[in-house]
Amino acid sequence: MSKKSSHVSETPATQALKRAGVEFTEHVYDYVEHGGTAESARQLGVEEHAVVKTLVMQDEKAEPLIVLMHGDRTVSLKELARQIPCKKVEPCKPEVAQRHSGYQVGGTSPFGVRKAMPVFVEESILALDKICINGGRRGYLVGIAPRVLTELLGARPVTCAN
Repeated sequence: MSKKSSHVSETPATQALKRAGVEFTEHVYDYVEHGGTAESARQLGVEEHAVVKTLVMQDEKAEPLIVLMHGDRTVSLKELARQIPCKKVEPCKPEVAQRHSGYQVGGTSPFGVRKAMPVFVEESILALDKICINGGRRGYLVGIAPRVLTELLGARPVTCAN
């Protein structure tokens, strides 16, 4: 576990979780540029499969959407587009993702985003007992029950993992 303090000041994500009465645990780690979920899982001693990444993407009309995926998997853009349905899905450029979400890339949370966006969650995430997901800043994850994704965010289950 990191030597950093185990508490981080509130973020829009933690404020949203608290307002909704969601119980969560805080997990602080030393952010490593391009370390991704493998690095956070290693430092926190959790399985990367239970660390959920928040990806800001866009459809062919440049309409933003959020995809929640296991840390150790990638998104099949073709399969996601087929299931949404739309013609094409692609990741947003970092500055565009930041503008939509209000979060710095590497610290993007699906909670407390600046702009309301549809949320899609890899269906197998919902079968896990607990997940760790970004809490709204780099080096900070929150542990929650996966059902929060569907109950609070209205996340729609999809099957698009590679």
